Amino acid sequence: MRIRTERDSCIASGACVLEAPQVFDQDEDGVVVLLAESPAPEVAESARNAMMACPAAVITIDEDA
Repeated sequence: MRIRTERDSCIASGACVLEAPQVFDQDEDGVVVLLAESPAPEVAESARNAMMACPAAVITIDEDA
């Protein structure tokens, strides 16, 4: 699994952090910060949930990476 974010399009909702705090954070402006590009298997489902919860759809996951 490999995660990517489009920080320029982030609307700072914080949904990703609520779903997967081990993988995502927010900077001082509320914009997404990726903490783990290739997260541990035990947080993979949380990362997928965060991608689905993002209202701006700025999170993409490559399952094959």
